[in-house]
Amino acid sequence: SGCFVIPNPWDAGTARYLRHLGFKALATTSSGFAFSRGLPDADSVASCDMVLGHIAEIVDAVDMPINADFQSGYAHDPEGVAANVRRCVETGVAGLSIEDATGRREEPLYELPRAVERIRAARAAIDASHADVLLTARAECFLVGHPKPLQEAIRRLQAYAEAGADVLYAPGPHTPEEIQAIVMAVSPKPVNVLMSSNTGLKIADLAAMGVRRVSVGSALARTAWTGFIRAAKAIADEGSFDGFVGSIPFAELDNFFRNDFMERSS
Repeated sequence: SGCFVIPNPWDAGTARYLRHLGFKALATTSSGFAFSRGLPDADSVASCDMVLGHIAEIVDAVDMPINADFQSGYAHDPEGVAANVRRCVETGVAGLSIEDATGRREEPLYELPRAVERIRAARAAIDASHADVLLTARAECFLVGHPKPLQEAIRRLQAYAEAGADVLYAPGPHTPEEIQAIVMAVSPKPVNVLMSSNTGLKIADLAAMGVRRVSVGSALARTAWTGFIRAAKAIADEGSFDGFVGSIPFAELDNFFRNDFMERSS
């Protein structure tokens, strides 16, 4: 109920720390995972098997609901999407998302009828599994540079709602007007909003707009990478260790994971 945040860890350690902070649910991040493996964020590079293994690792790491960033289902055809969704459900996730981006430059989005078929196939696969798993449908219009991203995202999200999606999600809009327009257009279905940068909006602002769920995508992973890159560059370029200033003491992290391990082992 209400508006809540599902932050995005990229490994077991970050998942456990986010649980420690009191978050009630988490979501995987395809980009955070890919970067940790030295790969770009593309489902043609990080295979479905790799991603399923990662999702299972996060699910096993914490006893709380996990939403899987499942890219475009790791298949183009609806039958392939359905087969992979069934495998994703088997990892124990509480939810998963399917995008409508093709990964192809010449046709960045699936044609709407095809995109709807893919969501219907995912819905059918979840229903056939008899698992209590939320299906999130994503419209990637803002991210692929559609000429009219807001209008097209709304058109697609409305169609995905009809096709059986539980949650609607169009990553990219940052202005209150755009977010509010999406929320109103697909009501009463809940909307997820991505906050990947500091736009000045706070959770209370999003809640007042009717947003139900907030994720941060790769932002936490990129924040960690930022600290690492700055410190490493200072060593490489300046012979300086200034990048270590303000870092969390070893004992603080070690004690957290020591206590967490003891709790899980008892």
